[in-house]
Amino acid sequence: MSFGWSCFHPRFYTAGAVKTLAKDWNCNVVRAALGVEPNGGYLKDSARSMALITTVVDAAIKEGIYVIIDWHSHNINLNEARAFFKTMATKYHGYPNIIYELFNEPDYETWAQVKAYSIDLINTIRLIDSSNIILVGSPRWDQDIQLPAADPINGYTNLMYTMHFYAGTHTQWLRDRTDAAIAKGLPVFISESAGMEATGDGPINYAEWNKYIDWMQEKKLSWITWSVSDKNETCSVLNTSASSDGGWKDGDLKEAGLKTREILRKKNNQ
Repeated sequence: MSFGWSCFHPRFYTAGAVKTLAKDWNCNVVRAALGVEPNGGYLKDSARSMALITTVVDAAIKEGIYVIIDWHSHNINLNEARAFFKTMATKYHGYPNIIYELFNEPDYETWAQVKAYSIDLINTIRLIDSSNIILVGSPRWDQDIQLPAADPINGYTNLMYTMHFYAGTHTQWLRDRTDAAIAKGLPVFISESAGMEATGDGPINYAEWNKYIDWMQEKKLSWITWSVSDKNETCSVLNTSASSDGGWKDGDLKEAGLKTREILRKKNNQ
C-alpha cells in the first residue's frame, strides 16, 4: 500500500497504521509518499516532512517489511532531491528494507531529462548505499515505460523502472507496452496503481483491475495500491472514521479499501 501525500494526509503516517497494513492487510511493502511542492510539503517544511517519512520507515523496519521512500513530485527539483536522498541514504543504508523512488511521476519531462536527473541521484545514493533497490520514473505519469526500455541507464546495479496504472483509464495497451519493455530486459516495479480512473475518482472498473491483478501475478511484478488516506475520492481506501493509529474495522474502509485488503490477504498469504 502507498500512503497518500504526506502533506495532505499526515495523520496516517503512524506506526499503528504501518502495523495494521503489515499484520492485518498482509502488506509486505508500504510506500511513504513525501509531498514536495504543496503547502506543508518538503520544500516549505522539511523538518515536519522528514518526521512523517521517518516514522513510516522506522515502523516498516520494525514490522520486517519493505518501505519505499518516494520523492512524490511531478517536477524536477534536483538540488532538493539530492539533499533529501543523501540524508535518507545516510540514515538507512544499513537496512535491506529500504527502496528509494527518485521521481514519483514525471509528467512533461523528456526521458533525457529524467535520465540525467536520475543518474545524478543514483550517484548520490550509491556513494552511501551500494546495493538497495532504486526506482527510476518514466515520462508521462509513468506510462512511457518504452522509453527507458529503449535507452536504459547503464553502469549500475539494482535499478528498476516504475510503471503506474489506473485500471479505469489505462487498459490492455499499457500491459502490452510493459510486456514489451520487460521483454527487452527492463526490470519493472509498479509503484502506484488502483482500479478506478486516473483522476483517482469515478467507479471501480473491476474487469480491468482483475486483469491487471492476474497479469501482475503471472509476471511476478511487485505492485503498490494508492492510497492510505480518507479524501472524498474513490482511490482513498479509508473513511473519515478510520483511526490514525490503524486497527481499522470494515466500516472504516471504502469500497477500494475492502477490495484491496481482500486481494492482499488472498495473494500475499505465504
